[in-house]
Amino acid sequence: MNFSLLFSHVLLKGKSLLLIFLPFTFGLPALRRTVLWRSIMGLSGLLSGHRNSVQGSDFHNYTSWLKQYPSGLESFESIMKELPRKKIVVFLDYDGTLSPIVDDPDRAFMSPEMREAVREVAKCFPTAIISGRSREKVKEFVKLRNLHYAGSHGLDIMAPNSDNEANGVSYQPAKKFLPEIQQIKRALEEESRKIEGALVEDNTFCVSVHFRHVHERELAKLEKKVETVMEKYPDFHVTQGKKVMEIRPTINWNKGHAMEYYLHTLGHNDTDDVVPLYIGDDQTDEDAFKVIQRKGQGIAILVASIPKHTNASYSLKDPSEVLAFLLRLARWRNSTSPSITTPSPNI
Repeated sequence: MNFSLLFSHVLLKGKSLLLIFLPFTFGLPALRRTVLWRSIMGLSGLLSGHRNSVQGSDFHNYTSWLKQYPSGLESFESIMKELPRKKIVVFLDYDGTLSPIVDDPDRAFMSPEMREAVREVAKCFPTAIISGRSREKVKEFVKLRNLHYAGSHGLDIMAPNSDNEANGVSYQPAKKFLPEIQQIKRALEEESRKIEGALVEDNTFCVSVHFRHVHERELAKLEKKVETVMEKYPDFHVTQGKKVMEIRPTINWNKGHAMEYYLHTLGHNDTDDVVPLYIGDDQTDEDAFKVIQRKGQGIAILVASIPKHTNASYSLKDPSEVLAFLLRLARWRNSTSPSITTPSPNI
């Protein structure tokens, strides 16, 4: 049965009817079920890399989408109006937020202007980068000491020590999975070796399979190879990013937990005067947006140039707008009265 076609027809008649067909997906492999449901909801297919707007909704174009998720630049004054005396803690994704998405993941360099903007923000506010990359790799890209870094989607955290130093103690909730992760990496490298353009990246606590350069006719084969490898590892799951499949341990930990962990270790947890400000473009950043939404306190900003469902409240179109926002944020802090925010050390 062609489930994708069937569900698409049902969607046109009303999204509530999707519940009738939900059981039909349970017998499908997890990876294929993810593809199916993201296709149904108008999001990118796992291997197609396309983002289609949701049919029959207000998301048919970027302009209408901005009415629900207004520009963080245009809304800057209203966002900051009530925050002069608040303790802002800044959280940033890397790829697609501080650097553009590029064909070669090893060349996702941030611009000197972006680096300087992040440096200035970190002088004003405690600032952490939470990336899907390995922690060491993202540190090599950013090249700043006055930040806190978390890699592997928050599974590898360098937390400040008792003296609030950036190079403090590490927290790695998935450490016991490291031997299996290395086994998975080697298996995926072997299985994808004959597929031209496939690239397996070791991100320490997760493994990424990039397919940006894989020919369309080879995509299904690559998907099948990943599925076959992962059948042997029930404690792991596969998620999708931008032209990438990511394999992570199935534990109750994500970027949202990492953000809360940082707030706690920085001494800013569960206080009304603390405002987390999170900017990210990836599906994994939605976990942090959900935390902010649940708490009802914080600023969640999605980086996107194409409409998509999100738990963020505001949007920025691309890294160039992120740059403008960060510069404006630093200027705003420097122009307000002396802050009660304690900036990151080692500037």
